[in-house]
Amino acid sequence: MKILVLNCGSSSIKYQLFDMAGKADVIAKGIIERVGMDNAGLTHQATGRDKHKAVHEVPDHTAGIDLILKTLMDPQLGVIKEINEIKAVGHRVVHGGEKFSDSVIITKEVTDDIEECVELAPLHNPANLKGIYAMQKLLPEVPQCVAFDTAFHHSIPDYAYMYALPYELYEKHKVRRYGFHGTSHMYVSMKTAEFLGRKYEGMKIITCHLGNGASIAAVNNGKSVDTSMGMTPVEGLIMGTRCGDLDLGAMLYLMDKEKLNLTGANNLVNKKSGLLGISGVSSDMRDIEDAAWKNGNPRAALTLNMYIYRIKKYIGAYAAAMGGVDVVVFAGGVGENSPEIREAICSGMEFIGVEFSKETNDKIQAKLGDISKPSSRVKILVVPTNEELVIAQDTLALIKK
Repeated sequence: MKILVLNCGSSSIKYQLFDMAGKADVIAKGIIERVGMDNAGLTHQATGRDKHKAVHEVPDHTAGIDLILKTLMDPQLGVIKEINEIKAVGHRVVHGGEKFSDSVIITKEVTDDIEECVELAPLHNPANLKGIYAMQKLLPEVPQCVAFDTAFHHSIPDYAYMYALPYELYEKHKVRRYGFHGTSHMYVSMKTAEFLGRKYEGMKIITCHLGNGASIAAVNNGKSVDTSMGMTPVEGLIMGTRCGDLDLGAMLYLMDKEKLNLTGANNLVNKKSGLLGISGVSSDMRDIEDAAWKNGNPRAALTLNMYIYRIKKYIGAYAAAMGGVDVVVFAGGVGENSPEIREAICSGMEFIGVEFSKETNDKIQAKLGDISKPSSRVKILVVPTNEELVIAQDTLALIKK
């Protein structure tokens, strides 16, 4: 059975086609970038073949998904002969609010509920919905399923997810911590237990999903018990363009001094802050590392110090919250590919039982591995995340029901 997984952003569409017979093999994957702009770029790769890149006119998400389907059936580039070989489609949706604690088959009621969550994730849910509506139009008879970034964090207890605001604001507007990257945190924490040959429900794991968006989760006995992102993906760690934790009084002060309306304030904390805002160089960690370590840029060096310091604070806080930690896991674009960042974060964590292996760490890039010494009481792992696989597996389970 073949399942297509879509991850739609505001101007991009990532996709993977899985053959779910056996080990859930990826048979093709790719991305369309600059949807709605001139000269949209398609990058497509069938497993075992060379990567294909091309420029197309892609005015909207429906046209983009239509291009993906045609590419998958292309005589030279494709991996299927007929569209009806795709038996189901799995979608990623960022915010499911309090309604969704698991993946679900998409119905009119489900899309209505996702629409209601748009105001909770205005940068993400509208794009996710575009992908759903486009695929329903193009493949109306194929079952569509959705996995939510927030679902894994539904196990967080109320004392951890509530904000110290008047309780009626929670009752009226559902203002609370929801958390994100849940599919990734679930996958890498379960993979950690599998890799170490230990029972998932008996472990205390801190998972660090470090990419352009970044979050940390405390996973105790197989359940998320806290996470750094909040009601929106702005809270927590320093990210590519998001500020992370911020004194609300400082925000109010800046809105007054800079004469910012709500749109201006939103752009400030979501699009102009983080790595980009501090460094003035880039929102990409690779550029920041080069600027700091190769070119001696002091603002880039400050950016790295702030980034690393905040991650270490969260690791310490979650170790305290769980009464200890067995494993710290690095995932995401930065977590999987930057040995230097991992080393800087783990430096000085001997007090919680970490014995870090620099020699092993330097050899691990974008692959599963243990970067702690054999004698280390707390293990440090690199676990490449695979959110699309989780979505495909959830979709298969749902349609089998």
